Amino acid sequence: MRRMRSFGPGSIRTDAVPSGSVELPDGGRLAFDVEGDGPDVVLLHPGLWDRRTWDRQMTTFPAAGFRVTRYDARGYGDSTRPDARPYSHVHDLAALIDALGISLAALVGCSMGGSIGIDFTLEHPERVWALVPVAAGLGGFELLEQEEDWWAAATAPVDEALEAGDLERAEDARLAIWAPLGAHDPAGARIRELAFENIHELTMDESAHEDLDPPAAARLGEIDVPTLVVEA
Repeated sequence: MRRMRSFGPGSIRTDAVPSGSVELPDGGRLAFDVEGDGPDVVLLHPGLWDRRTWDRQMTTFPAAGFRVTRYDARGYGDSTRPDARPYSHVHDLAALIDALGISLAALVGCSMGGSIGIDFTLEHPERVWALVPVAAGLGGFELLEQEEDWWAAATAPVDEALEAGDLERAEDARLAIWAPLGAHDPAGARIRELAFENIHELTMDESAHEDLDPPAAARLGEIDVPTLVVEA
């Protein structure tokens, strides 16, 4: 693991720091990278992977005149894992941008990261200048009955592998759901590599996570910032 600079709660940075970690109020740490100069963009990774999901964007956004920050959510990559203490991805993101001196940011999030971005925008609309949810999860959204049947069938191989204690088979089963093109794409090996480096997430206890209340599904009309929704 590369050496990273760290900042404690309440420390404010106004200069760009290439990489480091931020200490959270409860003692956890979030690893991050910053590149470029200009309006702030924060990248929020999906649940199977970590901040390296955004490798290409770490050059694309700075070249377009933005300062871009990516980080590992709690439990992923170089960040610390959750414990029994209550925590929130929204609170973690607020602590990160406070420590980095970011007062206003565009949030670009994929899947889990999109959900975090939506929730953060609902809680802190004054700190978001644009929102881009990509195939985002949505707290409080209920599947239709036929969708529940499909989901149960799709995730059955994952559940069976977990019950057997076979994490590698479970991860491959998840990738078949969330990244089926990876097996046939030149980037497929990298997709699988990053997923397996975060394989512990399959058994991570997230019971202490505090969800947004009321959830986002019933509150989307409150979002009043420029928003680009990406689905595929």
